[in-house]
Amino acid sequence: MSDSTARCPWCGTDPLYVEYHDHEWGVPVHDDRTLFEFIILEGAQAGLSWLTVLRKRENYRRALHGYDLQRIAAYDETDMARLMADAGIVRNRLKVESTVRNARGALRIIEQFGSLDAYFWGFVDNAPIINSPQRMQDVPARTALSDALSKDLKRRGFNFVGSTIMYAFMQAVGMVDDHLTGCFRHR
Repeated sequence: MSDSTARCPWCGTDPLYVEYHDHEWGVPVHDDRTLFEFIILEGAQAGLSWLTVLRKRENYRRALHGYDLQRIAAYDETDMARLMADAGIVRNRLKVESTVRNARGALRIIEQFGSLDAYFWGFVDNAPIINSPQRMQDVPARTALSDALSKDLKRRGFNFVGSTIMYAFMQAVGMVDDHLTGCFRHR
């Protein structure tokens, strides 16, 4: 990439990563399907690079029927076998099983709160937390808020929602904006 735009250094120069940084990361998301998508993708990322998961994103959308919660929650062993055979996604049995488990949990949250949006954004009083980190070292891997979200999701039966994963989720969906102060995206 030849432009001289100042960005957070984590996105490097890979066009997919730069596009994600420039147009999605830190942008508030209020769509339930997209919120669920990021729960699944962030969980799939555990132990892998985010770029690896971004490259599989379209495959996840296809394999999971556009993140149709009702359909995913009803997946059976045949669906699990189909997912485990799909080289386009992360084929870790525990992560695949957590997708179904998390879909069922998401439906219970929607039943109780009306939407995933209301549930997740309630943790930040419906307004993004805007941080002003100057260096990557200033960006935490987790916070008391991500600890609380993780604990609550686990209580609700979710998997692959540890505090570090939940902080990355909060950044991805704009509940937290951690663009560095020198980045053109910093508010």
